[in-house]
Amino acid sequence: MAELSGNVLVGQSGGPTAVINASVAGVVAEALNHACIEEIYGTVNGVLGILHENFVDLAAESQQTIRALRHTPGAALGTCRYKLKKQSDFERVLEVFKAHNIRYFFYAGGNDSQDTADKISKLAQQQGYELRVIGIPKTVDNDLAVTDHCPGYGSVIKALCTTVRELACDHGAMGQNDLVSIVEVMGRNAGWIAAGTSLARRRDQPNDPPHLIYLPEVAFSPEKFIADVQRVLKREKYCLVVVGEGLIDADGNYIAAAEAADAFGHAQLGGAGEYLRSLVEQHLPGVKARSSKPGIAQRAAAHAGSKTDADEAFLAGQAAVKAAVNGETDKMITLVRGDGDHYTCETGLAPLTDIANGVKKLPREWINEDGVSMNFQFARYATPLIQGEIAIPHDAGLPVFAHLDKVAVSRLLPPHEAT
Repeated sequence: MAELSGNVLVGQSGGPTAVINASVAGVVAEALNHACIEEIYGTVNGVLGILHENFVDLAAESQQTIRALRHTPGAALGTCRYKLKKQSDFERVLEVFKAHNIRYFFYAGGNDSQDTADKISKLAQQQGYELRVIGIPKTVDNDLAVTDHCPGYGSVIKALCTTVRELACDHGAMGQNDLVSIVEVMGRNAGWIAAGTSLARRRDQPNDPPHLIYLPEVAFSPEKFIADVQRVLKREKYCLVVVGEGLIDADGNYIAAAEAADAFGHAQLGGAGEYLRSLVEQHLPGVKARSSKPGIAQRAAAHAGSKTDADEAFLAGQAAVKAAVNGETDKMITLVRGDGDHYTCETGLAPLTDIANGVKKLPREWINEDGVSMNFQFARYATPLIQGEIAIPHDAGLPVFAHLDKVAVSRLLPPHEAT
């Protein structure tokens, strides 16, 4: 494969995670090693930044700042949930790429983002413009097809397990067999995050919280829920419940969803915890019910993040650049688990078309017959992903995160006009 000289563009899309910036750091660190790469740009707010030719010069950032991205949550370049729909939008993207000699495009995101990257690449091929496109996996939901797991997942479940253990200390002091605490966690169509909270249980204490876990993979029954809660309260001072936001009923409908949808047509979820709280209050008089929703705090909790997760996110960014320089395109980096007794992880490649818009469900055989707890197979899968702590520097008692200077790249085209 002939060497391709030109500029790099990296972008971030969808919901941020505690480690998505580590992938950008990996891209920058590796890109600096290759003479065929001339400039390293970041697009501000994903594809929106491309449409508006809003680029920043990442090579102008200090190496200290790039290193700090490895422990900084959020999306330092800015993100978006904008969907490229019109042909004119795709044409504009390619026009901008040509103007800035973008020959390598790396897009960190989930299912929809990989679909966008795939479509951009196909248009470039149709027009004979040589462009190498590599997707970098990102989603706390852990539901991307093909890859063993996704950067962002290990940190979100580690943070939530920490929260569950902290709540257990609080509720153990307050409960008198009359307290139900419900924690609603993320997870649109798959229960990976909710299932991950099962790691909060100590190995020698099977009755540790969370006492009940409700997953999108298991149809919800209000009657069974009440019976489950009663069973726990008979033996415990309190009942701690974790519920995934994408919980569905027997007919396959979300039990809590707004009428509005996002730019990609997905239902806006939220309210599953409140729904369960109302069931407790309605059917169990005298029992106190509380509902909490960590919301975006769970995906931003770098202070309780996983070093394994951050290291693998950085590795994915590095691997994306290596693959593209070696001639690969239309692929997404995957994380591949080793077969040995000790956890190891390498990177692989999968066609973008195999990932785009797919959903990897939690295997049903990893859920116990009671439908509200996880078995040893899940623990064996998830435990390695939460190992190690992210080292975050502090100043005056508070964490110090990276702030990009965002040196603007000069615009070369007329302003984008939405049609």
